[in-house]
Amino acid sequence: MTNHEDTKKLEQEDSGWLEIGKIVGPQGLNGEVRVYPNTDFPERFEQPGTRWLLCAGDEEPRTIELLSGRYLAGKNLYVVELSGVDDRNQAEALRGCKLLVPASDRPVLGEDEYHVLDLVGLAVIMQESGEKIGTVVDVIAAGNDLLAVKLDQEYTSTQNSKTVLIPFVREIVPVVDLQVRCVEITPPPGLMEI
Repeated sequence: MTNHEDTKKLEQEDSGWLEIGKIVGPQGLNGEVRVYPNTDFPERFEQPGTRWLLCAGDEEPRTIELLSGRYLAGKNLYVVELSGVDDRNQAEALRGCKLLVPASDRPVLGEDEYHVLDLVGLAVIMQESGEKIGTVVDVIAAGNDLLAVKLDQEYTSTQNSKTVLIPFVREIVPVVDLQVRCVEITPPPGLMEI
């Protein structure tokens, strides 16, 4: 239902970039790197072409060519080969760098598919009463995606704000209105209890 692209860095879209993954270390001795994906689009790592690299201390991303990539089953990582990275030391130097694409490169989604960025910040409304109960603060990838909803102060029984996880399935979240910037929920009894 959601497409996880740029789940953590909302400000990157404002700057014109989407983070698609983070380099977590070298793979082997020939310059390949392991990338933790931040997208549901495998072609971001499997299709050759231009990507952008942003490392700590860089003010602007720099272009880099992705030569090839493959998925490591069971590890939720991709191994990619980047132009100009020919040995383990060069690959190690990229640890922690982020791979980016232009924000304008967002794929077109089908019906009932949403970019995570489109959901974060939406008001959460109880469909039956019309009462606003909170705001979507994150989308967590799981068997079914989960909306992390920070409850409004008046909806919690304590002074501390609370976050609840709501399964992002049609039966519980029947309405997503990006124009009005809200989602309507119909939680079963007990789901909202903390």
